[in-house]
Amino acid sequence: MNTTTLSDTAAQAIAASPAQPAPRCAPAWRAPLLVLALGLAACLLMPEQLGLLTRIFIIGLLVLSLDLVVGVAGLATLGHSALFGVGAYAAGIFALHVMPDPLLGLGVGLLAGALLAGLSGAFLLRYHGFTFLMLTVAVSQLVLSVAHKARDWTGGDDGLSGYLMAPLLGRFEFDLEGRVAAYYALAVLVLGFYVARRLVDSPFGLAVRGIHESRARMAALGTPVYARLLLIYTLAGALAGVAGALSAQTTAVVGLDSLSFGLSAEVLVMLILGGAGRLSGALIGAALFLVLHHTASSINPYHWLFIVGALLMGVVLVPPGRAWVWLRARLGAAR
Repeated sequence: MNTTTLSDTAAQAIAASPAQPAPRCAPAWRAPLLVLALGLAACLLMPEQLGLLTRIFIIGLLVLSLDLVVGVAGLATLGHSALFGVGAYAAGIFALHVMPDPLLGLGVGLLAGALLAGLSGAFLLRYHGFTFLMLTVAVSQLVLSVAHKARDWTGGDDGLSGYLMAPLLGRFEFDLEGRVAAYYALAVLVLGFYVARRLVDSPFGLAVRGIHESRARMAALGTPVYARLLLIYTLAGALAGVAGALSAQTTAVVGLDSLSFGLSAEVLVMLILGGAGRLSGALIGAALFLVLHHTASSINPYHWLFIVGALLMGVVLVPPGRAWVWLRARLGAAR
């Protein structure tokens, strides 16, 4: 038995030890199936809000990829938008200059996000804590600068546009109502959620969680800490690239805001609102933030952030897990 197998087995033993019992994992398909059902219901019941729902599905996938980095691996980052934006630009350029096939474009976005994450992660993951955090911001700003200067390819400040996507699977054309785009984004989100769920529940995912808890302990057990973190960072980059490709395909435009620091900060807030480390919390946080943004900004576009700030303070002071226990206790007492 090699060292990798030993380290993964050790990670499983640690997660299931009596001192810190591991939660019983539901089948990997259960939560994605619930997301699919809720997404379909929302699309059918709110046909006038398909644009908002598509945005929720796309950003939900982006926050899900961020949860692999922050919640599972314990790597604080403020440069995740670079992975999203690279995937969006790669898919847009591919559609404009090569082929407008949506599924091939998804593959291009996936490869672009994974490549940037792998190359940058090979450097970033040699550092820890605040240094790692600031370097992720620096990488994001470098990518933004390159996109701004490469006007012939990215369109610069004007953005990348002028491409039309081919029908999905050769049959379903992207309509003005956004019906095909919404169902397409939902299907990709559900698939990405299932893959992430299987990844987190695997021996590899348990090893990464062990690294999050204690790098020194996992290194002593023989776990290749750097290699594990680089792989999870690359996989998260692939998911973020897919989300960026979805955004480019469903909106038919890519702007520099897809690489902005503001987007990185927003998706981190969404993750905190939903609860990091649980995957489903990423989707809840994204939906909550975007619905709140849409509703509150339509009422008062200048003060909607006040509500988000109040919610964020509430989540920090009263974590979702504790609030759920309190709610169940109140409901039990009411019976």
